[in-house]
Amino acid sequence: MIVLGIETSCDETAAAIVDGERRILANVVASQIATHRPYGGVVPEIAARAHLSAIDGVVRQALADAETTMSGIDAVAAAAGPGLIGGVLVGVTAAKAIAVARGIPFVAVNHLEGHALTPRLTDAVPFPYLLLLTSGGHCQTLIVRGPGDYRRLGTTIDDAAGEAFDKTAKMIGLPYPGGPEIERRAATGDAKRFSLPRPMLHAPGYDFSFSGLKTAVRQTLARLPGPPTATDVADLCAGFQAAVTETLVGRVKPALAAFREACPQGRHLVVAGGVAANSALREALAALARDSGLAFVAPPLKLCTDNGAMIAWAGLERLAAFGQGDGLDFKPRPRWPLDAAAPKARGAGVKA
Repeated sequence: MIVLGIETSCDETAAAIVDGERRILANVVASQIATHRPYGGVVPEIAARAHLSAIDGVVRQALADAETTMSGIDAVAAAAGPGLIGGVLVGVTAAKAIAVARGIPFVAVNHLEGHALTPRLTDAVPFPYLLLLTSGGHCQTLIVRGPGDYRRLGTTIDDAAGEAFDKTAKMIGLPYPGGPEIERRAATGDAKRFSLPRPMLHAPGYDFSFSGLKTAVRQTLARLPGPPTATDVADLCAGFQAAVTETLVGRVKPALAAFREACPQGRHLVVAGGVAANSALREALAALARDSGLAFVAPPLKLCTDNGAMIAWAGLERLAAFGQGDGLDFKPRPRWPLDAAAPKARGAGVKA
């Protein structure tokens, strides 16, 4: 089976074609970074209009790259939430139109499930596995048992890690997107110069918090004798990145214990989402997995950020697991938890 996947949940208009042999036949991404950079973050209305302008060309390019036509597509999947609802509507509407015109299944994919199942596309990771899903809008630990079968252990009670990266970069005066810029500056910085907190590092449970860390950065900047120098920026970036990494790894540790108890047959620790592209985090998680006797898997960098391949693959997985797609009356969802039974997290800015 060959599936076309469409992703428009934030600021990338993406389309990809993937087959059942885990081959990515095409993977096209039209980024809106330059469009949103003047604002220091994604503007939802501008993003939606940009998706509307780009979607036809991106899909056509994916078909051309895969050397096929719509007649060679067996199903179409779209990220149907969670995300910026204007953008989600663009992708879902396009996918439904293709499904109707071609008479093929339409699959509504949870954007988070796309990230969650990417390690199965890239590395054929068997179920179950423990996932750290960390991105601009989400930060969760989940036990992944199969398509549609997730147990959420912890989530953020305020900001997600990627959101903290972007907002910290903006405070320091670095361009959007902030994550790659902070990582680049941190490479030459002294991570021990500034004392920054590790929020909830030793708290009971599995949840995350990054709001306090972001506040500490602002207070540190305010205590500087003048505008931050290049050395100040590098040291602050290094300290911030170290704090985020230590916090994430520290909160994954108790989740590993819960995973071992719930799934003694599980053998993999996986990271996915945009923040999974951070090399310091990947190295720290790899060391944790090694010390815990688990295999560590992180997707290739180009599949950490939003892309259509993960949506196409999730569509394939769902079709194989459930035998059918979704109805054309499926309504896009701005919020859509992977584990509907998980208790609602409490805190400002929680993304379910």
